[in-house]
Amino acid sequence: MAGLVPFNQRRSNLTLRPRGFDDFTNMLDDFFSDSWMPGRSLMRDTFKLDVEEAEDHYKIEADLPGIKKEEVSLDMNEGRLTISIKREEKTDEEKKNYVHQERRVCSMQRTIYLGDAGTEDIKARLEDGVLNIVVPKVKKTELSKKIEIE
Repeated sequence: MAGLVPFNQRRSNLTLRPRGFDDFTNMLDDFFSDSWMPGRSLMRDTFKLDVEEAEDHYKIEADLPGIKKEEVSLDMNEGRLTISIKREEKTDEEKKNYVHQERRVCSMQRTIYLGDAGTEDIKARLEDGVLNIVVPKVKKTELSKKIEIE
């Protein structure tokens, strides 16, 4: 059973692995670690998304606390609904004696496939940090049919 535990890259003094894979190897190490709570969470880097299906529409609810309407972009392309967020935080202070100043830019994106979704009459509303989207379904024509020979 000990053979299933991967070599922990973080605790290694060897630097033989190629650069650029640190986050990936650390994610694997966190997954196989003994702690019940990993050091990094994939959900922390995105937003929660719930999709509910009704008979004639889909209802999508995304938690976007602190996000403004101008920072959200919605696109529907061939049944794929994409919710994109681009946020830039900066302070415009007139002080010239900075010892340290930082700016923060973040972007997140989620795409869900809704096979029978229509592109007309999609409604979206951002209220109290929750984005609600209602996507109507369209009736698909049957793609196969038995043909009788005369």
